[in-house]
Amino acid sequence: MHEFDDAVLMCFLKKQSQLFPEEDVASNLEEAEAFLEECMAVVVESAEEVKEYFEEEGIDMDGADLDEILEADEVFEVGDGRYLIVEG
Repeated sequence: MHEFDDAVLMCFLKKQSQLFPEEDVASNLEEAEAFLEECMAVVVESAEEVKEYFEEEGIDMDGADLDEILEADEVFEVGDGRYLIVEG
């Protein structure tokens, strides 16, 4: 079971429309945590770990550089150096 701290949950609540533009999937911290656990989201410690995660998962990055990877809809910058990766 994943544990998401308040910084990660608040980041997702504020930025969820980048991945789900039609409608919010969570409206509070509890719903955000339940959603992230259900879709097995991960938190990584650095931009480089985002790239490593994509490579390990076999996600086709089509020669994308690190900046392009970080701009993917599934990648949320938490603001403290960490990134949340949500596969929608």
